[in-house]
Amino acid sequence: MSDQQTEQDRAPQAHTSGGRGSGAMTEGLSQARAETGEDPSAGSFSVFDELRKPSGELIDDCVHCGFCLPTCPTYLLEGNETNSPRGRIYLMKMGNAGEVPMDEEFVGNFDACLGCMACVTACPSGVKYDQLIEAVRPQIERNWARTPADRLFRTLIFSLFPYPARLRPAAFFGTIYQRLGMSRLLKRSGLAARLPARLRAMEALLPSLSMRSVVARQPAFTPAIGVRRARVGMLSGCVQRVFFGDVNAAATRVLAAEGCDVVAPREQRCCGALSSHAGREEEAIVRARRLIDTFEASGVDYVVSNVAGCGSAMKEYAVLLRDDPAYADRAATFAGKVRDISELLAQLGPRAQRHPIDARVAYHDACHLRHAQGIVHEPRAVLGEIPQLRVTDIPEPEICCGSAGIYNLVQPEPAERLGRRKVEHIASTKPDAVVTSNAGCLLQIRRYLDEGVLLFHPIQLVDASIRGVDPIHHQQ
Repeated sequence: MSDQQTEQDRAPQAHTSGGRGSGAMTEGLSQARAETGEDPSAGSFSVFDELRKPSGELIDDCVHCGFCLPTCPTYLLEGNETNSPRGRIYLMKMGNAGEVPMDEEFVGNFDACLGCMACVTACPSGVKYDQLIEAVRPQIERNWARTPADRLFRTLIFSLFPYPARLRPAAFFGTIYQRLGMSRLLKRSGLAARLPARLRAMEALLPSLSMRSVVARQPAFTPAIGVRRARVGMLSGCVQRVFFGDVNAAATRVLAAEGCDVVAPREQRCCGALSSHAGREEEAIVRARRLIDTFEASGVDYVVSNVAGCGSAMKEYAVLLRDDPAYADRAATFAGKVRDISELLAQLGPRAQRHPIDARVAYHDACHLRHAQGIVHEPRAVLGEIPQLRVTDIPEPEICCGSAGIYNLVQPEPAERLGRRKVEHIASTKPDAVVTSNAGCLLQIRRYLDEGVLLFHPIQLVDASIRGVDPIHHQQ
């Protein structure tokens, strides 16, 4: 398998203040080349190959105004210009012109990016940073040699997480590990602190599991209750179906209660989101084709996801498969059917009766829902239909929690800082529970949140309200 991001959050040595732009970056990079004996004028060939390299036209859309800086997590942590969106765009421009090499520093700046797309929301010029970073990452994977340790760790990730059949046995042993109290033993003995940061992160992110949830399977077909309003395909997900099968079950019940036939094909596999967001483009393309084939055969009106990252990736299939003559049109049709579950419920409108849940919940915007898909109002509106439920926003709602696909595994130090920052803001609202629409966010926030505060996917609260259950106060 191809390699992925660098082992640590490697930032360039030249730091700049928030007000300094492309001139400061040029000066710093020229100085770095001079120190290593490079001729600053020697570069004349792009560091990128010709296969879908970052577009010069899109790069030139950036006017380096700096509106993106306050929303960028890595700039927020370090104040490093080249680890900001406009800084990375300038590096892309220099890379296209061959004015900077593809070296450890160059690659580290792009690997440090979470891909949260908050800069896309903030940009007044409409710069398509999402398309630019998605073009650069495959270039890096093709043209940069990772360290052996880096390659091994990413091979582990991409040999496990996209495969539920492999993830279930791993989760089974995880439940045994938890029941035997091994995590507490590691911490008490001090051994946990001696583990590499990446392995510590992987161990800490393991959710509390039950044997029942690990072996649970989603029904292939669930009929609508009452008059049918739509036939909906459900993406079961990879991590989602193993670690958050209860969320899939709740989503299925809600859709059925709202008049939808729910189809969850047994043969569906990974949507390719993790691969796509990590620059493993060919892998993502294969998975996208397979999923399109699967859901085309199911004859559904919509394809619903309850994972923000997966939904975002599927909505971008038309871009991913634009050069594939056999799939380009089919990908566009498929992408047009994809809905986040809150998006579809808001579109259909409520039909099933909601019962009260008297609680105050903090809503955390998943980045690939808020920024990548532009879905902000719908989850809040759907939760707002629950009587007596009070939904509150948290400070810095645009800032990523540090999950970002595999980011909290491959960049554990900055991810931890962002996770703790996010939880501090959540705690400031004094909620009874926290809700968010992404599996990775649930795992990341749970790691740092006080044990007394519950976490839910929004659809779990909607399901509980329809069934007349209070999952926060455990009242029937």
